[in-house]
Amino acid sequence: MTRTILDVHVLQTVPPSNLNRDDTGAPKTAVYGGVRRARVSSQAWKRATRNAFPALLDPSELGVRTKKVAEALAERIGVLDESLKQSEALALAAETMRTATGSKIEVPKRKSKDSETAEDGLAPESGYLMFLSARQLEGLARLTVEGAKGTGDLKVLKDYLKSKEGKALARQYVDTRHSVDIALFGRMVADSTDLNVDAATQVAHALSVHAVDNESDYFTAVDDRNTESQSGAGMIGVVDFNSATLYRYAALDVDHLLRNLGEGLRENESAAQPTRRAVEAFLEGFITSLPTGKINTFGHNTLPDAVIVKLRTKRPISFVGAFEEPVTTGDTGGFLQPACEKLARYVPEIESAYGAEDRSRTWVLRFGDDTRPLAALGTEKNLTGLVEAVGSVVADRLESGA
Repeated sequence: MTRTILDVHVLQTVPPSNLNRDDTGAPKTAVYGGVRRARVSSQAWKRATRNAFPALLDPSELGVRTKKVAEALAERIGVLDESLKQSEALALAAETMRTATGSKIEVPKRKSKDSETAEDGLAPESGYLMFLSARQLEGLARLTVEGAKGTGDLKVLKDYLKSKEGKALARQYVDTRHSVDIALFGRMVADSTDLNVDAATQVAHALSVHAVDNESDYFTAVDDRNTESQSGAGMIGVVDFNSATLYRYAALDVDHLLRNLGEGLRENESAAQPTRRAVEAFLEGFITSLPTGKINTFGHNTLPDAVIVKLRTKRPISFVGAFEEPVTTGDTGGFLQPACEKLARYVPEIESAYGAEDRSRTWVLRFGDDTRPLAALGTEKNLTGLVEAVGSVVADRLESGA
């Protein structure tokens, strides 16, 4: 069976920074090839990618991941029935969400020992983050208003949700019309595993192509109101950092994405159209996004030096093996050029060994002399050209059923 899989390979150099901290506040690291490497977790880069989506997609195509699901639903219920008080809308929303997800939706006790109800301004919450699309929340809001028969009466809604029809519709609304971000990154509902959504993407932990040692910056801050006679710092501290040339990798199963999205996200369109939009948004979001840990301290606002996108028909392939032996600098310093040379040798060799070549479906975004070795791997594009070219090929394959 022919598949449609996109592999995204990125080389990106970041200056002294602390993009992703561990529990001690130090930049995350990992041992690979017998040496310590800089590491940025997949969760950090997926979060950064999701944060890029609002500028790339319509809000109706996105979701929200929050414990405050009752608040999110109550807002929509209030729009449909303006006669409801906020406390009434919250109570109705919590009841619908309990039925739809099978989860406990309760006022968190940690908020206040003296207040236990939504009347006191406290909204019920789920015990863990829940991921719901805008269209799922809108469907549940309509169901809630209709189930309460326009009365706003919680008992009337409870009776409706206990019925076979009400319960089935609540589950249906929460398990269809997934947003692009849910379809891409998946969803876990601990209390109702049948509502889980398997992610269409795999995102690797970014690793430096070379060995890295964390460093520490000792800093002081002076009190602005100190006089010349008042010496010493107002505060002192230490912040850890490193700098690295990172190899980043993600794989997107387009067929899985198509299944996750199901019917079109808009009226009068096939599922192939939102799938193309999702692919293009993911490519641009993943390529250009950047975790913002300590960004005000380090200002590490770089963009990738090189990007390779591969369209595969069998299985995803990471090229991290090119850097199992850590890159070392030449006489003039720098890791980027030797990393590009290693990658340019490794890619054709491994693809030839496993019969995975597909030059006509490889796109390269690069700039500068250091990345020149990668030019031979595929068709060179700028960011806009790459995203549009990949989106066009994906759409053609989906429409033709290839």
